Amino acid sequence: MKETNPLSRRQWLERMAVPALAGAGTMIGLEAKGTPRKKEKDEVAGTNIYNIRDYGAKGDGTTLDTKAIQNAIDKCFNNNGGTVLIPPGNFLSGTLELKSNVTLHLSAAAKLLGSPKREDYTAGKGVPPGNGNIVFLYAANANNVSIEGNGTIDGNGLAFYNGKGDNTGPGQHGVGGNFDRPHLGIFYQCTRLSLHSVFCTASAYHCFRILGCKQVHIDGVRIYNRVNKNNDGFHFNNNEYVHLVNSDVQCQDDACALFGSNKFVTINNCTFSTRWSVFRFGGGQSQNIAITNCLIYETYGCPIKISAGKANIENLIFSNIIMRNVTGPIGIGFGGTDNNNTPDTQKPFIRNIVFNAIRATVVAKPVDHPDIHFGVSVRPGESNSCITLNAMGAYYLENISFTDVHIQYAGGGTAEQAAKRSIPEVAAEYFGVWETAPAGPPAYGMYARNVKGLTLHNVRFEYDQADARPAVVFDNVQDASINGLSAKGSEGAELLRFINTKDVLLTATRVLTPAAIFVQIEGAASDGIMVEGGDLRKAKTALNCTNGATTSAVVVK
Repeated sequence: MKETNPLSRRQWLERMAVPALAGAGTMIGLEAKGTPRKKEKDEVAGTNIYNIRDYGAKGDGTTLDTKAIQNAIDKCFNNNGGTVLIPPGNFLSGTLELKSNVTLHLSAAAKLLGSPKREDYTAGKGVPPGNGNIVFLYAANANNVSIEGNGTIDGNGLAFYNGKGDNTGPGQHGVGGNFDRPHLGIFYQCTRLSLHSVFCTASAYHCFRILGCKQVHIDGVRIYNRVNKNNDGFHFNNNEYVHLVNSDVQCQDDACALFGSNKFVTINNCTFSTRWSVFRFGGGQSQNIAITNCLIYETYGCPIKISAGKANIENLIFSNIIMRNVTGPIGIGFGGTDNNNTPDTQKPFIRNIVFNAIRATVVAKPVDHPDIHFGVSVRPGESNSCITLNAMGAYYLENISFTDVHIQYAGGGTAEQAAKRSIPEVAAEYFGVWETAPAGPPAYGMYARNVKGLTLHNVRFEYDQADARPAVVFDNVQDASINGLSAKGSEGAELLRFINTKDVLLTATRVLTPAAIFVQIEGAASDGIMVEGGDLRKAKTALNCTNGATTSAVVVK
């Protein structure tokens, strides 16, 4: 049927935003510029739409529309909230402050474009300066803040590229770093923050920094952030009740960092790709976090990285995760002290970490992404990577489990790597320990040091190219259960190496390719190791004890 008297998009949005009055039979109309009729003020408070063009925004991509857009936001806020509409067009802007009860709605053909000029940006009022607080969009100490719609927020970040990063990587401490450039969005101490459907791209720095917020809901957000150094996706710091779902992130640096004390967080049904890391934890009290149904691809520098000098981290679950073409698939480093070596008032811990239903392919070394215009060098220790569980000194990782985890490695590890026994006590980054041991990890599948309560159930390690290293190395591991481990061996090395390790039960182990030795026990402290059943036919020798270990430490049934 031919439509008669069609409504414009603006008219439709205005009418749908206003509830019908009971018995009136008609929709309440709206005055221009979102100003309600006086007699209807109470009924429509908080439901008005403020089209930024009505406040003077041009949308031609060259006129600076900052003042017009901010006037619309302020008017909306002063009238008890509503929706600020970004209609079709390219709206050039500097720093904008979002406020309580304001929804920023970007139409499908709308682009909010960051100014290429530094003088058009300011620090966010009330936003602390950590990692810089120059920003494009921000809200501080606000409630009910939303960004929605199928439009685009473009940070114009290539205009700020000068070849320098913020120098906050391992050992750099930010010295000489480039902090004077805008983040795309910062939200500080906000409650009920919602980001929905919007496409965010080309930030000059991090994309979203979400700091000290509560009740955060992010659904269907797309991030493509690969024009500058430190082009992170999401940074969550010290938040509670965060839910990230159905989102896609392609970035250059950390895709989904969870720093500080994040609690009650779920991340579901998302895809990620980045040069450095996806789920990165460090410091604070990260607790009660569930991450499931996620796809990770072309990600280097460790997709799941828990790097903590001093922290209380517990109750993390990673499940139903596919990793394609990654390095260092999982890394946990724990030193128990901070950088200033301050005394412990409460003993730090990392415990109760679950990895379930993981499938991964691990490449030999990182590869440059073709759409990142500057090269990224490969760090020592990133090549021939493995799962690393690395605690030090008097500190232990506790209750770590791997269930239904199958990983295909590139292989190619050397006898020099396999010979490594003295591993430097470094826990800053997953690959940090291997940077100081240039030969690289002594295992191709898993290296674990100082772990209590380690479970491997239905774990499978394979490689494409012959690897001279053991599949698994345990160093000072206590109370471990290995059931249904299947792994490829090396004719020149042991499949499993246990150093000063005690109370381990191995059942139903399968040696997939010829190995010189099934399990080698090293160190006088090794004790209570029991081997029950399994298919060991391809191991030339079942057991070897050396470096002070004796056969009394092992029972083979």
